Amino acid sequence: MALDALKFVIQEEVAPRTRIRVFGVGGGGSNAVARMLQEGLAGVEFCVLNTDVQALASSPAPSKLAIGSKITNGLGAGSDPSVGRQAALEDTEKIIDLLEGADMVFVTAGLGGGTGTGAAPVVASLAKELGALTVAVVTKPFAFEGSKRRKQAEQGLAELGAVADTVIAIPNDRLLDQASPDTSIFDGFRLADDVLRQAVQGISDIITTPGLVNRDFSDIRSIMVGMGYAMMGTATAKGPNAAAAAAEKAIGCPLLDEGGVRGARGVLVNITGSRSLGLHEVNKACTLIRDAACNEDVEINFGVVLNEAMGDEVKVTVIATGFERAGLPTITRRPRTSVTMESVTVPEPIRNDPPRAEPPRTEVVLEAAALEPVHAEPVPVEIAPEPQHPQYDEPPMTAAAHANGQSEPLFDDLDVPAILRRDRRFVQ
Repeated sequence: MALDALKFVIQEEVAPRTRIRVFGVGGGGSNAVARMLQEGLAGVEFCVLNTDVQALASSPAPSKLAIGSKITNGLGAGSDPSVGRQAALEDTEKIIDLLEGADMVFVTAGLGGGTGTGAAPVVASLAKELGALTVAVVTKPFAFEGSKRRKQAEQGLAELGAVADTVIAIPNDRLLDQASPDTSIFDGFRLADDVLRQAVQGISDIITTPGLVNRDFSDIRSIMVGMGYAMMGTATAKGPNAAAAAAEKAIGCPLLDEGGVRGARGVLVNITGSRSLGLHEVNKACTLIRDAACNEDVEINFGVVLNEAMGDEVKVTVIATGFERAGLPTITRRPRTSVTMESVTVPEPIRNDPPRAEPPRTEVVLEAAALEPVHAEPVPVEIAPEPQHPQYDEPPMTAAAHANGQSEPLFDDLDVPAILRRDRRFVQ
């Protein structure tokens, strides 16, 4: 065969795309998804779940699922988390169909109400059991919403922490510091939706955007899997010390709770800037964040993305994980099981059955009988006869052995291994 007849085909291997899905659960979660779609969040698939059919119909999400129609008749959960949980359990198989194939799942919701608080832990549990990196991004209610919603939110947060890899909880009260005095209630809740959007986008952009010092899904997974509570912040700054200034703003942004990154066990820093971004600027920014963690063993991973459109502006995104801090609900991890209905069933109620009375002991009856007058009739006591061991020319057979025409001996010593018991049948 002539060499010119040979054809060589060079096929470039294309890395599989990380499939990221965002599930908005309940009214707050659905509003957050709508905000993400409005801002053009790319590289992410969206789905919303709600018990309120009317609210679900108005959502711009491409994938929608009405849950719990048999329980709520499409009218919502009535601010009852137990109804929201039952609604999700009713449609577990449909939720699994929407989750399958995802590498990373964001579960976003506004805690304190019924559907989001009750159904979000079920969705997170199913996503985790399917092998996806599961991150819950939720808001905690404003103080003026009352103690009932606050307590329900704390319970829902603890349940999410037990099943999700990482939970980012954003207190709405911190948004008041960012709002002007003339901000309307509508704009206030919209600001909360935008904060959820920033949290999801800040993480997804690291995965979907290639960088000079690249951080991909494996880096995100290593720092977020099984890490409990997390904080996330993003900020931009301009000027000669833009990176350090943006880093300082990021660790103090409203996405972070009052403690900032203090006590974090792992921190991922992603810095975006033009080619003018200096090495010493990056060093100063990462050092500032490391010192703020106040943990000698903290693991810092940083990435750098070049974007000439940034000019002299620098953007810093900080993801801090592994918090164990006072004021956050204690996380009790649930054991991993297969994806079945049993893995998400409602726990059985605690039974308060009265203790069963123990049967009278023979010794007590005999002592009582000894105290009776001589003329009283003695209490009959049946004493089981000592077992006799008659000699057989052939071993005795069970009823099953008689029926099957087999000769299977019975032995009193059940500790004898099965193979030895089988051999003894042939010993004469």
